[in-house]
Amino acid sequence: MKESWVADKSWAERAVRRFRVPLGFLFAIAFLVFARPTVLSLFASLLLVIPGLWLRGYAAGYVNKNAEITQTGPYAWTRNPLYLGSLLAATGFVSAGRNLWLLLAFVLLFAAIYGPVIWSEEQFLLRRFPAYAVYMRAVPRLFPSPFRHLRTDRAHPGGGFSPERYRKHREYNSAIGAAVLYAVLITLLLLRQHGVLPGQ
Repeated sequence: MKESWVADKSWAERAVRRFRVPLGFLFAIAFLVFARPTVLSLFASLLLVIPGLWLRGYAAGYVNKNAEITQTGPYAWTRNPLYLGSLLAATGFVSAGRNLWLLLAFVLLFAAIYGPVIWSEEQFLLRRFPAYAVYMRAVPRLFPSPFRHLRTDRAHPGGGFSPERYRKHREYNSAIGAAVLYAVLITLLLLRQHGVLPGQ
Protein backbone atom coordinates (compact mmCIF):
# COMPACT_ATOMS: atom_id res chain seq x y z
CA MET A 1 0.00 0.00 0.00
CA LYS A 2 2.78 2.43 0.89
CA GLU A 3 4.70 1.71 -2.31
CA SER A 4 1.59 2.29 -4.44
CA TRP A 5 1.00 5.62 -2.77
CA VAL A 6 4.60 6.65 -3.29
CA ALA A 7 4.27 5.83 -6.98
CA ASP A 8 1.04 7.83 -7.31
CA LYS A 9 2.40 10.71 -5.28
CA SER A 10 5.67 10.91 -7.21
CA TRP A 11 3.76 10.95 -10.51
CA ALA A 12 1.52 13.76 -9.29
CA GLU A 13 4.44 15.67 -7.82
CA ARG A 14 6.42 15.35 -11.05
CA ALA A 15 3.49 16.69 -13.03
CA VAL A 16 2.97 19.60 -10.66
CA ARG A 17 6.64 20.49 -10.33
CA ARG A 18 7.35 20.17 -14.03
CA PHE A 19 4.39 22.13 -15.34
CA ARG A 20 2.80 24.22 -12.60
CA VAL A 21 5.72 26.50 -11.81
CA PRO A 22 6.83 27.42 -15.36
CA LEU A 23 3.29 27.59 -16.71
CA GLY A 24 2.16 29.57 -13.69
CA PHE A 25 5.04 31.97 -14.19
CA LEU A 26 4.18 32.43 -17.87
CA PHE A 27 0.53 32.89 -17.03
CA ALA A 28 1.40 35.52 -14.40
CA ILE A 29 3.42 37.46 -16.97
CA ALA A 30 0.60 37.22 -19.52
CA PHE A 31 -1.87 38.35 -16.87
CA LEU A 32 0.19 41.41 -15.97
CA VAL A 33 0.56 42.34 -19.65
CA PHE A 34 -2.98 41.72 -20.88
CA ALA A 35 -5.12 42.31 -17.80
CA ARG A 36 -7.23 45.44 -17.98
CA PRO A 37 -8.81 45.78 -14.52
CA THR A 38 -11.33 48.50 -13.76
CA VAL A 39 -12.80 49.65 -10.49
CA LEU A 40 -16.01 47.80 -11.36
CA SER A 41 -14.24 44.55 -12.31
CA LEU A 42 -12.20 44.62 -9.11
CA PHE A 43 -15.31 45.02 -6.97
CA ALA A 44 -17.15 42.38 -9.00
CA SER A 45 -14.30 39.92 -8.50
CA LEU A 46 -14.97 39.99 -4.77
CA LEU A 47 -18.14 38.00 -5.45
CA LEU A 48 -15.92 35.00 -6.19
CA VAL A 49 -12.73 35.82 -4.28
CA ILE A 50 -14.35 36.28 -0.87
CA PRO A 51 -16.41 33.04 -1.01
CA GLY A 52 -13.35 31.21 -2.31
CA LEU A 53 -11.13 32.40 0.52
CA TRP A 54 -13.88 31.74 3.06
CA LEU A 55 -14.36 28.19 1.78
CA ARG A 56 -10.63 27.47 1.97
CA GLY A 57 -10.44 28.82 5.50
CA TYR A 58 -13.58 26.99 6.56
CA ALA A 59 -12.33 23.70 5.11
CA ALA A 60 -8.91 24.12 6.73
CA GLY A 61 -10.59 24.19 10.12
CA TYR A 62 -12.15 20.76 9.52
CA VAL A 63 -9.62 18.68 7.61
CA ASN A 64 -7.26 16.35 9.43
CA LYS A 65 -5.02 15.31 6.54
CA ASN A 66 -4.11 11.63 6.17
CA ALA A 67 -5.51 10.85 9.62
CA GLU A 68 -9.19 10.36 8.85
CA ILE A 69 -11.84 10.82 6.20
CA THR A 70 -13.15 14.30 6.90
CA GLN A 71 -16.90 14.31 6.24
CA THR A 72 -18.13 17.27 8.27
CA GLY A 73 -18.49 20.93 7.39
CA PRO A 74 -17.86 21.62 3.69
CA TYR A 75 -16.62 18.05 3.25
CA ALA A 76 -20.21 16.90 3.56
CA TRP A 77 -20.89 18.68 0.25
CA THR A 78 -17.68 18.37 -1.74
CA ARG A 79 -14.68 16.07 -1.39
CA ASN A 80 -12.28 18.86 -2.32
CA PRO A 81 -13.45 22.15 -0.78
CA LEU A 82 -9.89 23.51 -0.65
CA TYR A 83 -9.47 23.10 -4.41
CA LEU A 84 -12.95 24.47 -5.02
CA GLY A 85 -12.12 27.51 -2.91
CA SER A 86 -8.92 28.04 -4.88
CA LEU A 87 -10.84 27.75 -8.14
CA LEU A 88 -13.41 30.33 -7.06
CA ALA A 89 -10.84 32.82 -5.78
CA ALA A 90 -8.52 32.45 -8.77
CA THR A 91 -11.41 32.74 -11.23
CA GLY A 92 -12.42 35.96 -9.51
CA PHE A 93 -8.94 37.41 -9.85
CA VAL A 94 -8.59 36.39 -13.50
CA SER A 95 -12.06 37.76 -14.28
CA ALA A 96 -11.00 41.08 -12.80
CA GLY A 97 -8.51 41.33 -15.65
CA ARG A 98 -11.36 41.45 -18.21
CA ASN A 99 -9.63 39.22 -20.74
CA LEU A 100 -11.56 36.19 -22.00
CA TRP A 101 -8.44 34.46 -23.34
CA LEU A 102 -6.75 34.70 -19.97
CA LEU A 103 -9.83 33.22 -18.32
CA LEU A 104 -9.98 30.31 -20.76
CA ALA A 105 -6.24 29.67 -20.33
CA PHE A 106 -6.63 29.63 -16.56
CA VAL A 107 -9.50 27.11 -16.67
CA LEU A 108 -7.46 24.81 -18.92
CA LEU A 109 -4.38 25.10 -16.70
CA PHE A 110 -6.37 24.39 -13.57
CA ALA A 111 -7.95 21.28 -15.08
CA ALA A 112 -4.67 20.02 -16.55
CA ILE A 113 -2.69 20.48 -13.33
CA TYR A 114 -5.13 19.78 -10.52
CA GLY A 115 -7.13 17.06 -12.24
CA PRO A 116 -4.27 14.53 -11.98
CA VAL A 117 -3.42 15.69 -8.46
CA ILE A 118 -6.98 15.18 -7.24
CA TRP A 119 -7.08 11.75 -8.88
CA SER A 120 -3.83 10.62 -7.26
CA GLU A 121 -5.00 11.86 -3.85
CA GLU A 122 -8.19 9.84 -4.27
CA GLN A 123 -6.19 6.70 -5.03
CA PHE A 124 -4.16 7.22 -1.86
CA LEU A 125 -7.27 7.71 0.26
CA LEU A 126 -8.92 4.65 -1.24
CA ARG A 127 -5.91 2.54 -0.27
CA ARG A 128 -5.55 4.02 3.19
CA PHE A 129 -9.26 4.21 4.03
CA PRO A 130 -11.44 1.55 2.33
CA ALA A 131 -14.53 3.44 3.54
CA TYR A 132 -13.54 6.31 1.27
CA ALA A 133 -15.26 4.48 -1.59
CA VAL A 134 -18.59 4.93 0.20
CA TYR A 135 -17.83 8.60 0.78
CA MET A 136 -16.99 9.03 -2.91
CA ARG A 137 -20.40 7.71 -3.92
CA ALA A 138 -22.16 10.02 -1.47
CA VAL A 139 -20.34 13.31 -2.10
CA PRO A 140 -19.31 14.98 -5.42
CA ARG A 141 -15.64 15.34 -6.29
CA LEU A 142 -15.63 19.14 -6.66
CA PHE A 143 -18.91 20.95 -7.29
CA PRO A 144 -21.62 20.53 -4.62
CA SER A 145 -24.97 19.07 -5.58
CA PRO A 146 -28.29 19.22 -3.70
CA PHE A 147 -28.77 15.56 -4.62
CA ARG A 148 -25.44 14.23 -3.35
CA HIS A 149 -24.33 15.22 0.12
CA LEU A 150 -24.14 13.92 3.66
CA ARG A 151 -26.76 14.91 6.16
CA THR A 152 -25.32 16.44 9.31
CA ASP A 153 -26.65 13.68 11.51
CA ARG A 154 -25.05 11.07 9.26
CA ALA A 155 -21.70 12.77 8.83
CA HIS A 156 -18.61 11.36 10.44
CA PRO A 157 -18.38 12.66 14.02
CA GLY A 158 -15.18 14.58 13.44
CA GLY A 159 -16.25 17.65 15.35
CA GLY A 160 -16.83 21.21 14.23
CA PHE A 161 -14.59 23.95 12.96
CA SER A 162 -11.26 24.06 14.78
CA PRO A 163 -9.30 27.34 14.94
CA GLU A 164 -6.25 25.28 15.87
CA ARG A 165 -6.48 23.32 12.62
CA TYR A 166 -6.97 26.54 10.69
CA ARG A 167 -3.77 27.96 12.17
CA LYS A 168 -1.92 24.68 11.70
CA HIS A 169 -2.65 24.73 7.96
CA ARG A 170 -1.69 28.43 7.80
CA GLU A 171 -4.68 29.20 5.63
CA TYR A 172 -4.38 32.86 6.59
CA ASN A 173 -1.61 32.99 3.98
CA SER A 174 -4.30 32.79 1.29
CA ALA A 175 -5.86 36.02 2.54
CA ILE A 176 -2.44 37.70 2.64
CA GLY A 177 -1.73 36.56 -0.92
CA ALA A 178 -5.11 37.86 -2.07
CA ALA A 179 -4.41 41.26 -0.54
CA VAL A 180 -1.05 41.43 -2.34
CA LEU A 181 -2.65 40.46 -5.66
CA TYR A 182 -5.33 43.11 -5.28
CA ALA A 183 -2.59 45.64 -4.60
CA VAL A 184 -0.92 44.63 -7.87
CA LEU A 185 -4.20 44.91 -9.80
CA ILE A 186 -4.95 48.32 -8.31
CA THR A 187 -1.42 49.46 -9.20
CA LEU A 188 -1.93 48.31 -12.80
CA LEU A 189 -5.22 50.18 -12.93
CA LEU A 190 -3.67 53.42 -11.65
CA LEU A 191 -0.65 53.19 -13.94
CA ARG A 192 -2.86 52.75 -17.00
CA GLN A 193 -5.20 55.53 -15.92
CA HIS A 194 -2.23 57.90 -15.71
CA GLY A 195 -0.75 56.77 -19.01
CA VAL A 196 2.31 55.13 -17.51
CA LEU A 197 1.26 51.82 -19.07
CA PRO A 198 -0.51 51.54 -22.45
CA GLY A 199 -4.16 50.67 -22.82
CA GLN A 200 -7.18 50.58 -20.55
